[in-house]
Amino acid sequence: MKKILIINTGGTFNKVYNPLTGNLDIDSHGDALKSIAEHWLRDFKMINIIGKDSLDINEKDRELMVRTIKEHKEQTIMIVHGTDTIDKTAHHLDLAQLNREIILTAAMVPYSINPIEATANFASAYGYINAVDKRAVYIAMNGVIKDYKRVIKNKEKGYFEETQNNNP
Repeated sequence: MKKILIINTGGTFNKVYNPLTGNLDIDSHGDALKSIAEHWLRDFKMINIIGKDSLDINEKDRELMVRTIKEHKEQTIMIVHGTDTIDKTAHHLDLAQLNREIILTAAMVPYSINPIEATANFASAYGYINAVDKRAVYIAMNGVIKDYKRVIKNKEKGYFEETQNNNP
């Protein structure tokens, strides 16, 4: 198994119900990922940064991701992100020419509400990035795992799918 750095940035994957406000808030402690690791009997190297919904992730946050990757020695990176701007972050990471194997994943439904989709997407990303040998940026969502330029969020259907378009 490769040594993988997991960077947790927030997103719906990490949202939890706040009974005081009635809102879904981002858990910035990574409890969802800790739960997955515990059930898998794996010890992941995970860091939590940003802690935002992906609609709120900006260029400064993306630069923080780039710096975080550069500061760590791992050549294989998984990023838990939000679905709405996962493609923008993937493009930013690609332009940064990090020369690493990077895969981004997310969830449309919070792990805390129903862990199936988040766990499936995480497991798909984890398995794929362990098997791939090409340094590039990938997205793993809803069973589609490709170079980030080949994966899009179909907002009408409510899931991710492969596209033939190679432009970000």
